[in-house]
Amino acid sequence: MSFIFSVSKKCCEKLYEIFCCKEVCCECCQEERKKLRKSDIQHSFRESSTRLDSTSSCAESHKSFRERIESDSTSRTDSVSSASQISCDYKKGTTTPIIDMKPIEFWTANKENVQPRPGRRRLPSETEITVENFQRDLYDDVINEPCLTDEEKLAKFQLGQIHIGLQYDVVNRFLVVKIIEAKDLPLPFILDDTKQDLAHSNPYCKVSLLPDQKNSQQTSVQRKTQNPTWNEYFMFEIPFGEVQMRTLEILIKDFDKFSRHCIIGQVYLPLGGMNLIKGGHMWKPVLPSTKERMDLGEILLSLNYLPSAGRLNVDIIKAKQLLQTDMIGGSDPIVKITLVHFEKPIKTKKTSCKKNTIDPIFNESVSFNVTQQQLENTTVVITVWDHNSKTKDDFVGRISLGKYGTGPHEYTHWKRMLNSQRSPVAQWHSLRTRIECDQVSPASIAVQ
Repeated sequence: MSFIFSVSKKCCEKLYEIFCCKEVCCECCQEERKKLRKSDIQHSFRESSTRLDSTSSCAESHKSFRERIESDSTSRTDSVSSASQISCDYKKGTTTPIIDMKPIEFWTANKENVQPRPGRRRLPSETEITVENFQRDLYDDVINEPCLTDEEKLAKFQLGQIHIGLQYDVVNRFLVVKIIEAKDLPLPFILDDTKQDLAHSNPYCKVSLLPDQKNSQQTSVQRKTQNPTWNEYFMFEIPFGEVQMRTLEILIKDFDKFSRHCIIGQVYLPLGGMNLIKGGHMWKPVLPSTKERMDLGEILLSLNYLPSAGRLNVDIIKAKQLLQTDMIGGSDPIVKITLVHFEKPIKTKKTSCKKNTIDPIFNESVSFNVTQQQLENTTVVITVWDHNSKTKDDFVGRISLGKYGTGPHEYTHWKRMLNSQRSPVAQWHSLRTRIECDQVSPASIAVQ
């Protein structure tokens, strides 16, 4: 019986092979097409993905999508039917469109350069460059000094010469300046006609490292001599790289209690081309001074106004390099603070006296009762005196702050105080002569 069934089965298979049309007409053909089209689907996805732009980000996303399809198709057998449907669409002649996936640049119309181009500098024409446009005061020293040797300067100006020593201490990082002596200084009446009754000068030196003039130092006063000897040392704490860019300034002054210390001469010595580590001594000629304004010293003040209490606080912190009024021992400075309303003095207060110094430290505070309405017409006059127990105090310098200030720095300090009430505002001020203050401030005239 089994033999008959197998023979009949083979006969049926032969008949199918003879009469089958090889089209989709029976279930056997559909089964074979399902088996073949699985690989064709994978191959078709590979071809479509290679036609895309491989450099774009979208191509990479399609590639990852294709890999996920392949993994899903191998793991799940139920997706064969849907894949066969897609393969039929590809078989019918549909093609995948090629998409340009280039990156899109936004805001290209308003794109600007990160750094703007520098504008061209306008060069002056030949007609604008004339000798009259030069400021001769700025170039006199530069032009004249290189043309003359030290011997020629000494013979031309006849102001004498000074002996100095220089050396830089690498370990402690400071510059040592030694003021040794000077000789052949001019007599007092040569510089000032009012000094004809004086036969000799009282010279002393003021040493600075330009451009810093605030940290200057001063020698003692040598009485009645044109050939003084000091042998005094001064130290300036400064790095070696910075000292090469500084200029040593030595001002030689004549101490006179009644003529405000006129300047005999000055010495400018650039330190850039000198062997400061090895050090050495030198003689330099004294040149005429270019200082126009008398240096009376500086004072550090702090202002603070309390509107709720109606109180003005003035702090006298310290002063430095005050004009020396005593030949021996420096000075005995004292500060007087006067409150002036319009042009009438209201009240005067003073600090304690500091003995034998030209760099006093006070750290004292005084206060005045001033309302908001009165503050607009108020002036504070600060005067530094040299206290004398037996005679009248000597005037050193003065400034005025407030309605009748004595300069732009004084006006700026007062304005800063008004803009930051309840907070102290400190600032350095250069002292002025009585004549300078009286010319610009009516409040200074009202204060004796």
